[in-house]
Amino acid sequence: MDGLSVPMHGFRVLTGTGNRGLAEEIAGQLGVDLCKATINRFADGEVFVRIDENVRGADVFIVQPTNAPAENILELLLLIDAVRRASAARITCVLPYFGYGRQDRKDQPRVAIGAKLMARMIETAGADRVLGLDFHAHQLQGFFDLPVDHLYAAPVFTAHYRKKQLQNLVVVAPDVGSAKMARGFAKRLNGSLAIIDKRRPKANVAEVVNVVGEVEGMDCLIPDDMIDTAGTVSEAARALKALGAKDIYVCATHALLSGPARERLAAAPIIEVAVTNSIKIPEERRFPQLCVLSVGELLAKAIRFTHADQSVSSLFE
Repeated sequence: MDGLSVPMHGFRVLTGTGNRGLAEEIAGQLGVDLCKATINRFADGEVFVRIDENVRGADVFIVQPTNAPAENILELLLLIDAVRRASAARITCVLPYFGYGRQDRKDQPRVAIGAKLMARMIETAGADRVLGLDFHAHQLQGFFDLPVDHLYAAPVFTAHYRKKQLQNLVVVAPDVGSAKMARGFAKRLNGSLAIIDKRRPKANVAEVVNVVGEVEGMDCLIPDDMIDTAGTVSEAARALKALGAKDIYVCATHALLSGPARERLAAAPIIEVAVTNSIKIPEERRFPQLCVLSVGELLAKAIRFTHADQSVSSLFE
């Protein structure tokens, strides 16, 4: 059955302030209005949440990315708690971006495993399941003791690049850990594969050591799950250009674009940086090469399938 034909009874879409534009788009795709809610701050900055509609017995989907500031995760937790206390039948957290996902292991002494803590807080607040988009690492699904549907933005990107009809394409993994994702893009776009060998002397600093694969005279696509300070992709683009690459494209699901990212990407030898609207991108972080693609339709279909108890994985077959 086509996801667009699934009936939507006893159903609510709710959002915080993290990315209201995306939530409105998802609701529009589903043919429903956003559930009315009051979210404001007390004088001291404390977050106040109230659900302004009856959600008793409803299947509620809360759309909220948990990127900085930390109020985004607090809003999500308070929304879950408010909906649970309002007697909703089922609560699904739709996380276009799962913040703190990079803190997924104890790789140095006396550090917190932030991703596990976030997962436990979401469960404790009362969520029944999670819909996530391009987690930083697949094993994050195991941090939750409730059902998790892990979605991929790859279909959105591959459709975008197929329209460009790129010839002689090589997909370049920005590091060894991204090789599997890059191989998937290469297969779907009929391209070859190359891998960048890099090292990180410290957090948010990347150095290209070597490029494994042929890139001379070829169009290059560098896919990643996120762009934070853009050190990795900007250095990768310069290394590829130095090796004789033709046009260089970059895509990443989550556009954090922190600190010097805007300036680095604007100055790098990159034709286009394609990202999704999983995170709200302020005007001051945008630059000429930026292309924002929507994941609203993808998330709306996943919500429809979840509500109708259909297979979400069929979206990617």
